[in-house]
Amino acid sequence: MKSYLPLLALLLASASTAAASYQTTAPAVAPNQAASATAAAPAAEDARLNAFLDAAFDAQVALNPQFLTSLGSKEQYDRLNDYTDAHQQRQLALAEQQLAELRSTFDPERLSPAGRLSYRLFEEEVERERDAFRWRWHGFPATNNGSPMGSIPVFLINNHRIDNVQDAEAYVARLREVERVMGEISANMRHQAELGIVPPRFNFEPVRADGRRILTGAPFTDGEDGAVFADFKRKVGALEIGQAEKDRLVAAAREALTGPFRRGYETMLATLDAIEPQATGNNGAWNLPEGAEFYAQRLRQSTTTDLGAEQIHQIGLQQVARIHGEMERIKAQVGFTGTLQQFFEHIKSSGEFKYPNTSEGREQYLADARRFIAQVMEAAPQWFARLPRAPLEVRAVEAFRQETAAVAFYNRPSADGSRPGIYYVNLADMNQVLRPQTEAISYHEGAPGHHFQIALAQELPGVPKFRRFGGYGVYSEGWGLYAEGLGKEMGFYQDPISEFGMYSTQLWRAIRLVLDTGIHHHRWTRERAIQYFMENGLLSERDAAKEVERYFNNPGQATSYMIGQLRILELRDRAREQLGDRFDIRQFHSVVLENGAVPLDVLEDLVDAWIAERRNG
Repeated sequence: MKSYLPLLALLLASASTAAASYQTTAPAVAPNQAASATAAAPAAEDARLNAFLDAAFDAQVALNPQFLTSLGSKEQYDRLNDYTDAHQQRQLALAEQQLAELRSTFDPERLSPAGRLSYRLFEEEVERERDAFRWRWHGFPATNNGSPMGSIPVFLINNHRIDNVQDAEAYVARLREVERVMGEISANMRHQAELGIVPPRFNFEPVRADGRRILTGAPFTDGEDGAVFADFKRKVGALEIGQAEKDRLVAAAREALTGPFRRGYETMLATLDAIEPQATGNNGAWNLPEGAEFYAQRLRQSTTTDLGAEQIHQIGLQQVARIHGEMERIKAQVGFTGTLQQFFEHIKSSGEFKYPNTSEGREQYLADARRFIAQVMEAAPQWFARLPRAPLEVRAVEAFRQETAAVAFYNRPSADGSRPGIYYVNLADMNQVLRPQTEAISYHEGAPGHHFQIALAQELPGVPKFRRFGGYGVYSEGWGLYAEGLGKEMGFYQDPISEFGMYSTQLWRAIRLVLDTGIHHHRWTRERAIQYFMENGLLSERDAAKEVERYFNNPGQATSYMIGQLRILELRDRAREQLGDRFDIRQFHSVVLENGAVPLDVLEDLVDAWIAERRNG
């Protein structure tokens, strides 16, 4: 369930072992001991710790077949995840066992500073997981921001490779597994309803519609092949095997889809029908059992800070006012004499700022996004010491999941290089897409945003697995938002309207601070939240509604973007002020990106250590 982060995710996100900017300080030794010997003990102990952490990572990943597949592994290739509460309890028990072993096996005093950091972060994350376990029933597994009826087909299409007959049979086995998975998730949802935890009312019809779309087309109905069947047939068709064997595999997939796969979807649809009458309205976390405590925990988890809801609300209001000021400047620059809100309406209603609502218009958007990313890649060596090797693709969200997909998002590449990083954009209705925002969103989701942070982390040499595949929302989303503004410093946003579009996406994230806390702390209604968005931001009504509903469904997550960006900018300003001519933007970006994902307090430590090193070097 979304509010309960499985230990795997926390383990991946938790520790950062060796940081280039950390210097190992040798302990005091007798004069006749060689300097190399003084460093040998911490180095050996760090290596032993890294081996332990990698083994812990592997043990957790072994509980998650779908994550194994996303890493490029074909272990448990015929299985989908276990979604039962018993499984979540096993994950926590394994974490507690690993923590006990860590404490009994390693003495932090024998580690280098980098090793001690790894030890502390691993320890803290297991403790955080223990705290989060209490709230494991508070998240909604099926909402209009994503449901298993959409995510499992996407997983199979994007992640399950078919290189031989065995892979195809594993794909069919996973199709059969859908019946078990949907049954487990349905049982969880019914138990949540018994606890008084039911999704807001606006979720039910979009989730049902997504499910029905998957069951449309062959082999379920007449017409063209459905998305999953078409994917399977395409992959099997590319195999160098006899036609009879291909026919056998396709027949097996057809049987699995029309049998257990369909039954699983019907189970989920029946569950939605059963619990929808219990949806009392569209309320925030405050309406859940112990809602205030739950929301406070979600803010701590999302920001890795102790900022309270009211503090975040006020930061949001201040940032909205600041960005409005920048937008007023550009409005005057282009000669628009009306109010800022009238300028918003002018941009949203004028055809010159839209793409045609046609297949050609969608292709034009994708071409623009690819062009923006290409110009970043050309200039990037002047700003970054290391670039990701993994390719980056721009794709439109598949039609079958447009209703429950976000406006834009990034999918990480596989570790083995078989799958690129993917910047997805939802182009369901081009009338709702604003051309001036294309550039900033491309920098955020693609380059130099998520691709430079997530793909690069996976490729860091000599770095333990949990660092390479880890993530904190406040770190990754903070970097993505920072990347939008960095595009301006790199010389992009060549016309004022594009720059205005960049400020509009910054404003979008400032509004998130106001609305997330407004909904879950101040008890704002859905309608009031949408109205605030429309009055203060440049977003289409459709996207504003999707955004607001996302905040209802995932308390706290939307606060991570600007809280993270503000901290990165604060640290960069600190480094510039203290280093003067010694400040190097490439090195600063290396400190931020090449130490893996870390919480904000650790990022501050890393930057401060780098500043001290540069000042004393």
